[in-house]
Amino acid sequence: MNNKIFSYTRVSSKEQNEERQLVAFKEFGIDERDIYIDKQSGKDFDRKQFHILKNVLRENDLLVIKSIDRLGRNYNMIMDEWKDITKNIKADILAIDMPLLDTRNNKDLLGTFISDLVLQVLSYVAEQERTFIKQRQKEGISNALNNGVKFGRPKKENPQNFDNVVSRWKNKEITAWEAMTC
Repeated sequence: MNNKIFSYTRVSSKEQNEERQLVAFKEFGIDERDIYIDKQSGKDFDRKQFHILKNVLRENDLLVIKSIDRLGRNYNMIMDEWKDITKNIKADILAIDMPLLDTRNNKDLLGTFISDLVLQVLSYVAEQERTFIKQRQKEGISNALNNGVKFGRPKKENPQNFDNVVSRWKNKEITAWEAMTC
């Protein structure tokens, strides 16, 4: 029997919405205070809420994730974190979207082998998707630049009398406030 159930949610940026993950966790019966959320890339595990979560996980607790790519997008790091949680902390992990990734079941050699195999395949796919995302982004930026799209803030033109106003301000002929209103 598990002591406590926690969940971990990750989206890649502050603009993205984690709602679909939260709905799944609430349907699973996880208390809101036991849901840890990071809004940053899955390229590594340098994430504040993930570290806090790992510090509260105890033996026989259950960590629920929506899918393996929400845990991360780096194959080796996913494997290392999975092993740390399941072997060192001795907590269980469940990936809702992939029921084969449920360490509570089939703890015998065959069950562990199947879980590890599925984890390896899905971790590989998660990292490959990150690579594809970066490649598509790079291609999109290149195409946009080739089509004349300008990135960044538009440049502001200085007023015609800018150099004169700055000179007068530096010579203490006018105040900064007066310079801003010229």
